[in-house]
Amino acid sequence: MYKCRSSLIPLSRQVNVNGVNIQFPPSSGLPSAPSSDVVIVGAGIVGLAHAAHAVANGLTVTILERDHRAVGASIRNFGHCCITAQSGDLYEMAQTSRKYWLEFAGLADFWAAESGAMVLARTESEMAVLRELSGEREQGQVELLTPTEVRARLGSGEEMSVPDGGTSSVSWPALVGGAFLRDDLRVDPRTTVAKLAQWLSEQPGVNIHWNTAALGFGSEAGRSTVRTTRGNFHGERIFVCVGHDVDYLFPDLAEEHGIERCALQMSLAAQPPGLHIKPAILTATSMLRYQAFTDTAAANALRAEMEQSRPELLGIGANVMFTQRPDGTVILGDSHHYHHTAPPFLKEGVTTTVNMEIESAIGAPLDIVERWQGIYASSSISPLLVRDVQRGVTVVSVTSGVGMTLSFGLAHRNIARLY
Repeated sequence: MYKCRSSLIPLSRQVNVNGVNIQFPPSSGLPSAPSSDVVIVGAGIVGLAHAAHAVANGLTVTILERDHRAVGASIRNFGHCCITAQSGDLYEMAQTSRKYWLEFAGLADFWAAESGAMVLARTESEMAVLRELSGEREQGQVELLTPTEVRARLGSGEEMSVPDGGTSSVSWPALVGGAFLRDDLRVDPRTTVAKLAQWLSEQPGVNIHWNTAALGFGSEAGRSTVRTTRGNFHGERIFVCVGHDVDYLFPDLAEEHGIERCALQMSLAAQPPGLHIKPAILTATSMLRYQAFTDTAAANALRAEMEQSRPELLGIGANVMFTQRPDGTVILGDSHHYHHTAPPFLKEGVTTTVNMEIESAIGAPLDIVERWQGIYASSSISPLLVRDVQRGVTVVSVTSGVGMTLSFGLAHRNIARLY
């Protein structure tokens, strides 16, 4: 059994999240709460996915979140559900997750696009990885494309002015080919979690308590209990879904599982004139990060090539990729650095390296309007942490950087355990 480390401000009923007015009921502020079938600690995507599956199975749910709204990894990412590039058990879980992403998008009315993903290949070594993966998968799941076909799928932008007084347009230069990953999805990370939380708050038997921090866990009269800054909450089953902050509540478990904080540097660019990209865009560095790619024999040659030609990208743990939000802005990233406690300071050279690579891929300059640090849980021991730490209390964290991808599949598996 793992030992847990041991100002009540009501939340305004309306919060504006990137131009969307989201209605939240105020937290009650009461010192205790009635028992629920399920208590969820953490209102990020993994926690809310567990809540959604519990509700779908007719269970009563209490959700506890220490912040006034979700501000962590669930809103700081690309909004890319990277289904195709998973492998083994995670691939099966990702496919289950895909099904429920689409189902709950319809119920909660958030944007989810069956957009797929496009992998750009700019060398023969990159194309070799795509050919090998395509040959291993069912027909049509990894569709190999010529440079002309890639450009036709992605389109091009209008001419724009550049600092030297000339003009430029998005042209996708220097391609040798690419691959379309059919099963990948996209959501808008800045609005999805808020809309899902709103929908959950409207369901019978669901209570969300914002600005309510978990302090410890125990049991009372045979019920599992969360001690919080607003008193005790009771449930037949408690799921602790706090992402990279497992060590705040269960430091021994975090140490045993080797959990670190992976810090990312990301940016947002204004929409390049006339550009409308439906799929997520992946590049060579993506093929060195996701297991379906790295499992190929061709990945070894690609890594050797990158070590010679682009060591600066490997040195910052780059996964150069980007997605376009429904409002036209483009999410750019990212680098990866690992710490137990992540320093808050962003190195401009890292961001510049990533963004210059993206400009090179699209063939046009980008107008950066925002920068931020993302953080997620990472472990070299296992991609998932699902551990019953005491009777009725389960800690859940995706420790491989694909929480958006796996969230609904992992939640489906865990809620099914209750029956």
